[in-house]
Formats: sequence, structure tokens, C-alpha cells
Amino acid sequence: MHPPDVTFDQIVEARERIRDGIRVTPCTESEGLSEMLGCRVYCKLEYLQRTGSFKERGARNALLLLEDEQRQRGVTAASAGNHALALAYHGRQLGIPVTVVMPRFAPLVKQVRCRQLGATVLIHGDNIAEAKDRADELVASDGLAYIHGFNDAAIVAGQGTIGLEVLEQVANVDAVVVPVGGAGLIAGVGLAIKTARPRTMVIGVEPKRAASFSAALEAGRPVRTTMLPTLADGLAVPQVGDRAFEIARRYTDRVVTVGEEHISLAILRLAEMKKGVVEGAGATALAALLGGELADLKGKHVVLLLCGGNIDPMILSRVIEHGLAVDGRLIQFTALIRDRPGGLADLASTIASTGASVKQVDHERAFGGPDVSTVQVLCTVEVRDREHTEALHQALTERGIRVLERSMPSTE
Repeated sequence: MHPPDVTFDQIVEARERIRDGIRVTPCTESEGLSEMLGCRVYCKLEYLQRTGSFKERGARNALLLLEDEQRQRGVTAASAGNHALALAYHGRQLGIPVTVVMPRFAPLVKQVRCRQLGATVLIHGDNIAEAKDRADELVASDGLAYIHGFNDAAIVAGQGTIGLEVLEQVANVDAVVVPVGGAGLIAGVGLAIKTARPRTMVIGVEPKRAASFSAALEAGRPVRTTMLPTLADGLAVPQVGDRAFEIARRYTDRVVTVGEEHISLAILRLAEMKKGVVEGAGATALAALLGGELADLKGKHVVLLLCGGNIDPMILSRVIEHGLAVDGRLIQFTALIRDRPGGLADLASTIASTGASVKQVDHERAFGGPDVSTVQVLCTVEVRDREHTEALHQALTERGIRVLERSMPSTE
């Protein structure tokens, strides 16, 4: 196991080293979130980095620490997304050849973007482990340097520069909430913050479906865990890094887990209140507050690390709709109406009379039951809130329209 060999001084040095190539991202209060959650909420907007995530900090630091001969030969890494993008971008900036090995499930948009940034992209394997096997072959055959996405010392030091910025940007910060995947981010940020301001709490947050850091804390060492599909796919690391874990466990006050419903709701809240598109991994810090996991932070100054914004456009609309459903603003129900002229119009006018808006209507005749004089109608309707939903159902009942079933969004 690697010793915790990253120091605070190395983080300070990394900040100077990467200064010319990394954005100092804003960390401003969200008044809307503060009012909603009962604490002073500040958002560190790391999704505003050029490739959309905090990964650039560690990637640039690691590249700049290479010897001249190694810069000529180049580097490699196995990654399905943000680490690959960060290496590709900064490799091009620094004139260092980059070869990324991406598993077959890597989003096409990220494969294309890495190539556009000048990296050589190899598609290999059904998972990150198989992709890394191919990258290791490149290390042996071509002399490339392997840059680990979360367990490399230079990576951890680079990510720690976020902590230095937070302490300068938010006076009297009481807690920093950090998304956790492989533990490289919380290792660096925790080391920086706890060294400079020990009283500030460092809180990790993981998706319930990918809680490898919690499993490692329970076991006392990194252990391989089973991953389930999660919106926070950037945090779905089966086993935390050993170096990252040894550092992070020293500087983390506690870890909480969040469900998918609160991750999707957090993505929606950030789109509405911060006008930003944040990926599931980046939204988990807010999800922890929305889910009531951090109720003890009421009245305190809390910084949320919004660590990435590279959400797949193909699923963004589905995530927003799910968030609206979790929030009680998009509902679905099945109504039974008479199968005659004017029956559907009566249903629609009753819904409209309450101020609700019909988004979609589907008829079911063949499988709607034995009474052929009726038809089941599946309605998707936009409402203001849950009280509005009850008023709508009351209006339907008074009109003699029977609601057979209400559909609820899936939760953990």
C-alpha cells in the first residue's frame, strides 16, 4: 500500500505550477439554495474548467512534472471520460503526446472530443480494468508513462489546489462537501483544507449505488465493491485508490450516501438556480443537502464542489424529467373516461380548469378492461407542486372522472 506521501507544500507548489493553464473558478453564494436549505450555500463551479471538470488540475500538474525525455515519449491512461479529456487538452497545450484507452461503453461524444483535442484514442475492453490492461501494454512496449486518474501523487496534489482556492474565496467556511469516486479529489482537498484550517469539516458524498469509499472505511482498506448503474457515473469506481484512501481517511470527517432521486433533483435545482448544466457526479454534493443527510449544517457556511458538467446530452432530458417528477411538478396518472365524442375533451378541460398543463395523453382500448364503453387514458401533466396535484385529482373526482392509478417516480 502506498504511504500518504502527498504534502501540503506539494499542493502549494502545484498551484504555482499549474497557474497559467487552469481557471480559478468562481465560488459564490446561491441565495436561492441558501433560502431553501437553511444554510449559506456556496458553489465552487469546477464544471467551468475548459474540458468541464476539476480533472484538469491534476492532469496538468502530472504532465508538468514529467522529465523531458518522458515528455517526448508521451503518456497514457485508461479513462471513460473526464480524466481522458483533461489529459488530451493539457497534453496538446504542453506538446506532450497522449494516448487514452477508453472502454467500449465510453460515450461517443467524449471519444470524439478527445480526438479533436489531439489525443490518440484506443477503444478496448468492456470496462476500465480491461482498458487499463491495454494501457499497461503501451507502457511496456512504447515507454509511455501511465498517469492514474485518482491515485497518482501528482494528481492528488493538483486536485488539492481547489481547497486552497475555497479557503480564499469563502470567509469562515464551516464545511466543504466533496463528491467521492476514486478518492483522489477528497484526498487532495481534505489535506489542503485540514492543514490550513483544521476546524473546517470535510464531508464526502457518494451515490448509494457506488459507495466504494464507505466500504473501504468500514474494511479499513480499499476493497472491491459491486457497482450498480448510477446517474453519478463519474463516481462509479469499484475500488478507491490505496494512496488516495490513506490520505483521505485522515482528513475526512464523515461520508454520506445519496440516492438517484436526489441526484436527479440536484441536477434540476442547479439548472434552475445556478443556470448551469452539471453532471450527476458533480451534483451529488447538493444531493446530500436536498436528501436531508446534512441537517446539522443548518445556519452554517457550506461549500459544495460542483466538480463536473459533462453530462451525456442523450440522457439530460430524461434526468430533468425525472427531477421534475421527484419534485412533484410532473405527474402521471391513468383516468377512466367514457369512449364517446367529447369524453377526452371533458378530461382535458377539467385538467385545464385547475391551471395544470397536459404534456402527453395515451389511449388504451384493447387492454383497458371488459367494459368496451370506456377507455383508459394515461396522462402526463405539469403542475406547480403536490398541493396542486391534490386539487387536480379533487376536480377530476367532482367531475365524475375516475383516477385508476397514480404513477410515482422510482426511488432508492
